[in-house]
Amino acid sequence: MSQTLFYLLVGAGLWLLGLHGLLCLRQPLRRIMAVNIMGSGVFMVMLALAVRPDSPDPVLQALIVTGLVVAASATALALRLASADRDRAQKTAEEGE
Repeated sequence: MSQTLFYLLVGAGLWLLGLHGLLCLRQPLRRIMAVNIMGSGVFMVMLALAVRPDSPDPVLQALIVTGLVVAASATALALRLASADRDRAQKTAEEGE
């Protein structure tokens, strides 16, 4: 088994694991983590596709680095939105008592 095939299979496995978590879990934090796992799988597949016999493809490597920055920003936004939703739900529950 070549190294490229190994990374392709691991990336696809991570993506499927994240998809399973996204579809089966209901807690917001776990769903955010599942989306991050899916993103990690996509990055691994892109990294495997960037490998060339003579030299790696710099465009795919740049896309991976940019994707990591975007994924970190999107995760921060999703965590903030989940926190605000939880605070709103707690405030509504307190007013109902």
